[in-house]
Amino acid sequence: MKHCSKLLALLVCTAVLSPVSGQEEGRPNIIYIMSDDHASHAISAYNGIYKDVAPTPNIDRLAKEGMLFSNAFCTNSICGPSRAAILTGKYSHLNGFYKNEGGDPFNGNQETFPKVLQREGYTTAIIGKWHLWSEPTGFDYFKYHTLNGEQGSYWDPVYNDNGELVKEEGYATNLTGDFALDWLENKRDKSKPFMLMFQFKAPHRPWYPDRKYENLFEGMEMPYPETFNDNYATRELTAGKTMMTIENHLTHKDLKMVPPQGLSRDAFKKWERLGDKGEYISPSDTLTGMALKKWKYQRYIKDYLACIRSVDDNIGRLLKYLDESGLTEDTIIIYTADQGFYLGDHGWYDKRFMYEQSLRMPFIIRYPGKIKAGQKNGNTILNIDFAPTILDMAGVAPPSDIQGKSFVPVLMGESSKDFRNAVYYHYYEFPKWHNVQPHYGIRTDRYKLIHFYYDVDVWELYDLKTDPNEMTNSYADRDKRGLVRRLKRKLAKLQKEYGDDVSLEQMREVTRKGMIEY
Repeated sequence: MKHCSKLLALLVCTAVLSPVSGQEEGRPNIIYIMSDDHASHAISAYNGIYKDVAPTPNIDRLAKEGMLFSNAFCTNSICGPSRAAILTGKYSHLNGFYKNEGGDPFNGNQETFPKVLQREGYTTAIIGKWHLWSEPTGFDYFKYHTLNGEQGSYWDPVYNDNGELVKEEGYATNLTGDFALDWLENKRDKSKPFMLMFQFKAPHRPWYPDRKYENLFEGMEMPYPETFNDNYATRELTAGKTMMTIENHLTHKDLKMVPPQGLSRDAFKKWERLGDKGEYISPSDTLTGMALKKWKYQRYIKDYLACIRSVDDNIGRLLKYLDESGLTEDTIIIYTADQGFYLGDHGWYDKRFMYEQSLRMPFIIRYPGKIKAGQKNGNTILNIDFAPTILDMAGVAPPSDIQGKSFVPVLMGESSKDFRNAVYYHYYEFPKWHNVQPHYGIRTDRYKLIHFYYDVDVWELYDLKTDPNEMTNSYADRDKRGLVRRLKRKLAKLQKEYGDDVSLEQMREVTRKGMIEY
């Protein structure tokens, strides 16, 4: 190990058997909880605009009893690539999983942190969403969503249960909670420490709440983000060309609209998708303009937040189980999402862009007695840092080719502002879904420089101090030329450091491979 932290010293104590769990003391259990598309500003501990109307008390409990990171970022804001980066601790161009649509399956032969833990004596499992197109490796047990492009289904989902396809009856979020608790209680090897990846489908599109929460926010008007009516001035060729607007790109299915009677199966499927390409839809002839846009937003955000209520419920079930089983003190819990999400910010849903609400991830970690409770940390961390940190906390050295670095010193208060001073980001998928131009960029504590390159050549610059909502591209400002040069040099240095210093044509080829047009 490159450092000797207080936490690591606690972990390498003499091994004896715990009277509660049967595991070796000093080797923590690890539960890694990840939701899909859960924006940090939809968690009340992050103090967003929904904190009072849609609180998340059980996730908040983890923050109160652990550490909340306010500057956790992803390296490629899309489901599968972020998951691959988390597993491997490496960027997409090294782990080989660049995009959801048209890419190669995840190469399960490469090293991952579950594999390392398994070799080091942990019993391992993944339950819930996988979304990497290949069978999980490094796990003693897996039960993951299939169908719908491995997104799974909210109701009566089909799981791959250790190689057998099984259809389960019920609501997916609750079922995943059931299966996780069943593994913890009945299926794991209790003579070993455990590592469980507990991964929800929710709150991914199409945002179907549990039936008991379908009317959770009835009669309420949810608040609107500051940038809800963004007109994309100075960003016409990038932000202005997307197909993920609240106003124009939510579908009949997204909005839970009632279909006409008598449709054939094919006609019904076509009706469900209307809106996705910008087709005009409205529940009535009289609801138009801004009133229609607001109506769509209210339908969307209420369903999204109601899906999160079930996620929070099931985290509460897990915490109760750990408390009652005497496992709380010996177990590290992480809560995160695979990336951020737009909740009407800039008038959008979905993610992909390097803009803040998509780039930023929630990250909360609790380890009673080891990590001081109630801390909010502003250090910059990346999703490629999760794997080496988890291994470090287990007292295990990371693979030599890992690109992330352990932030255990940050958890122990041994490091502050200097853990990371910049973020490198690269997104590849285009045009489906949502017509977001491939781009790469750098984010420092104050500035963000982005290059959109596939069939445009557009640079964008934002000063996050004076323009935190990223509304004005200041790249062309004469007084920013020196800043741009400095940021480009730093960007090139990061690309070389991470091995992504290839030509634009090579980057475009990754996007072209398997490209799916609208």
